Amino acid sequence: MEQNALPAQDERPTVAELEDRAFELRTKLLQLCGTYEGAVHIGGDLSAADIFTALFHYGLHVDPTDIRNPERDRFLLSKGHAAVCMYIAMAMRGFFSYEGIVETYGQLDSAYGMHPCKVQLPGVEASTGSLGHGLPIAVGMALSARHRGETHRVVCLLGDGETGEGSVWEAAMAANSNRLGNLVAFIDRNRQLMTSFAEERISFEPYPDKWRAFGWNVVEINGHDMGELVGAIDALPGADSDKPTVVICETVKGKGVDFMEHNLAWHAGSLSPKDLERALASLEANREKEMA
Repeated sequence: MEQNALPAQDERPTVAELEDRAFELRTKLLQLCGTYEGAVHIGGDLSAADIFTALFHYGLHVDPTDIRNPERDRFLLSKGHAAVCMYIAMAMRGFFSYEGIVETYGQLDSAYGMHPCKVQLPGVEASTGSLGHGLPIAVGMALSARHRGETHRVVCLLGDGETGEGSVWEAAMAANSNRLGNLVAFIDRNRQLMTSFAEERISFEPYPDKWRAFGWNVVEINGHDMGELVGAIDALPGADSDKPTVVICETVKGKGVDFMEHNLAWHAGSLSPKDLERALASLEANREKEMA
């Protein structure tokens, strides 16, 4: 491998291997939720776990041993409250250790805060968490890359709830106006807000058509089907194209744990030893059912 070269894309794992890693990610996430004394945004972490796995272990052109490589793809987590799921996905990819996350998560001065901080944690491209800010930052990074003649992609993961923010649609319009085909947005479309179901508070539908109206290439998939995630990533237009892409991933908040799925009470919370046992058993049962 040449100096500063990124890993070859043909070294990526298979769909079956990615499914195993997504299951491991959810297991580690639940275990952390069972040991941390405060609340973890477990519902939205579980809904995004397959997306994080597909991106960090398949789609993103990044090298954990060379995190400042100028040719790397840039990833921004706009739904910053899902940071711990991103941390675990990154740890599993080799950026840092899972044990370090468990030991210090959420503590004062920890690199692993409840929202990602680029100052605290090398490998994080932008500090995020105030909803509606991630896509505008990503647009600026994609536009800068174009001006510099760089060929990497900028990828942003948003929650559907935050797309009720006007800043998201200003950014979407700017991306189309500047022909930023090097920009890709993934939407965790779990249809739940913090205290309500989405359509009870704001009308998102017809959701895909809104993105089309803003000039984006729209892809609609099952965000828990690893084959569809891989297919969407493989089919992305080249970074030199002139139309940004949004991948709308239909997901379930609390995915994999029966008493958390579609349950507003589990936007955030902690697990008692008994609840952790129940959650892990449910996750295992769902995994066996999917593989049957």
